[in-house]
Amino acid sequence: MISASLHPETVRAACEPQRLGFALTPRSVVLLFAGFLLLIPGFYVSKLSWAMLVWDGLVLLAALLDGMRLPKPAQIVAERSWSNAPALDSETEIELSVENQGRVLLDCRLADDLPAALTANPATYRVQAFPRVTARVRYRVRPSERGDYETGWLYVRYRSPLGLAEKWAKAPLKQTVRIYPALHTSEEQNIFLARSRQIELQLRQARQRGLGRDFESLREYRDGDDLRDVCWTATARRGSLITRQYQIERSQAVWVVLDCGRLMRARPTAPGEDPRTSHTKLDHACATAIALAQLALYSGDRVGLLAYGNGIQQRLLPGRGAAHLRQMMELLAQVRTEAGEADHLRATAVLNRLQPRRALILWVTDVAETAMRPEVIEGAIHLLRRHVLLFVAMAQPEVERIAEARPKNVDEMFRAAAAQETAGRREVMLAQLAEQGALTLDLAPDALTSAVLNQYLKVKERAMV
Repeated sequence: MISASLHPETVRAACEPQRLGFALTPRSVVLLFAGFLLLIPGFYVSKLSWAMLVWDGLVLLAALLDGMRLPKPAQIVAERSWSNAPALDSETEIELSVENQGRVLLDCRLADDLPAALTANPATYRVQAFPRVTARVRYRVRPSERGDYETGWLYVRYRSPLGLAEKWAKAPLKQTVRIYPALHTSEEQNIFLARSRQIELQLRQARQRGLGRDFESLREYRDGDDLRDVCWTATARRGSLITRQYQIERSQAVWVVLDCGRLMRARPTAPGEDPRTSHTKLDHACATAIALAQLALYSGDRVGLLAYGNGIQQRLLPGRGAAHLRQMMELLAQVRTEAGEADHLRATAVLNRLQPRRALILWVTDVAETAMRPEVIEGAIHLLRRHVLLFVAMAQPEVERIAEARPKNVDEMFRAAAAQETAGRREVMLAQLAEQGALTLDLAPDALTSAVLNQYLKVKERAMV
C-alpha cells in the first residue's frame, strides 16, 4: 500500500483576473438576438425599430449591473487536494474546492489544467458556491506515465443566478506531482506474505546448520569438518580443536537490477489493445521491483536497487524499513528509458563493487536479437561467479503471436519464419545461461510479478543464498 506521506501536497491560492476577464453569457446573447426580431415589424412600423434599440440597451445595462455584482477574482479562493498518491493502474481522486468570499451565490465552472500523464481528456466541472461557504467537487484520473509532472492553473468562470454576465479568473495551483509505479492489491500481496511467513517458521524450526555463513555457535571438531571453520582462538583456550557452526543468514541482500535501455521502451499489447494506453516494459519491471521489495523486507532481507542505461541512473544500497521502501519507490518513479543501448558490463562491474558478498540478484532486462552473444548474457555470467542470479527476460507477445500464427501468404510466411528463428535463438541463449547456474524466466510482462515473487520464495525455501 502507498503511504499517506506520498500524497501530493494540498495547494491553495486566491484567484487572479484573466485578460478580458468579463464576458456576456449565452443567455444575454439570446436576449440581444431577440431584440433584432423587432426589426421585422420595423419595416412596417418605424417606431418598432427604436424598440429594438431600447430592448438591447436594457439587456446590456442589466448585464453590466449583473457583472458589477459579481465578486472580484481575489475574493475567490481555490484549493486542490489529493486522496491518494498517483500510481499506474490505479485511480486517483482529486478534490477541487472553491471558497466564495463575496455576497452573491455563484454558479462556477472549473477547468483543471493537468498534464497528459494524469488525464488525456480534461473536463469542465460545475459547482455552486454559496457566500462564505466552501463548495467542493471531486473527480478521478488514471495516470498513464511514471515520473514528475507539473500541474497548471485552475481556470474559473463564475456568474450570478441571473446569468447575464460572467467573470473569468485563474488560480495558481501549480505543483509538481510524482506518479509512482503500479502497486498490486493487498489481497494479492497477502498471499505471498503468508507464504513467506510459513517458510520463515519452517527454517526457524529446522535451523539448517552448516548451510549458511551466519555464525551460530562453537562445538568440538569432528572428522570431516572443514579446517577453514576452525576457531583457533577458542582452540588455544581449550586445548582441543574447536570449529565454528553456521546457520542460514537471517538477513540477506536482495538486489533489483533494472535495464533502462532501448529494449525496455517497447509497449507490449494484447490483441485489440491500444498501444497508447499500454505500459512500457520498464513500467512493468518497476511494479515488480516494488512488490519484491515489500515481500523481501517483510521476510527480513535487505533490498537494494540499481537502475542503469548508458550510465547508472539510480542506485540504492541494501537496507530495511518503511523509510527505505519509500526511498526506493521515489527512485523507481524517476527512472526513464533511454534511446540507446544499455551498458550491461558497466552495470555488472558497479554491482560487484557495491555487493562483494553473495546476494540474490533480480535482473529484469531483455535480450537483443543478434547472432552474437549479447553483452547482457556476458554480464550475467560474471555475476554468477559470486551471486545467485534470477535473470528475467521480458518477452514480446506480438512476436510470439506471429510465430504461432498460420501464414496465409508469402509475406506472412517469411514473418512467421523470422519470428520463430528469433524465439529459437532466444531460447537457446537462456538455456545456456541456465546451464551456468542462473534461474531464468522468459515471460510476458503481465505475468512478471507473480512469477518473480514465487521464484524468490523458492530461493528462500531452498536456502540458495
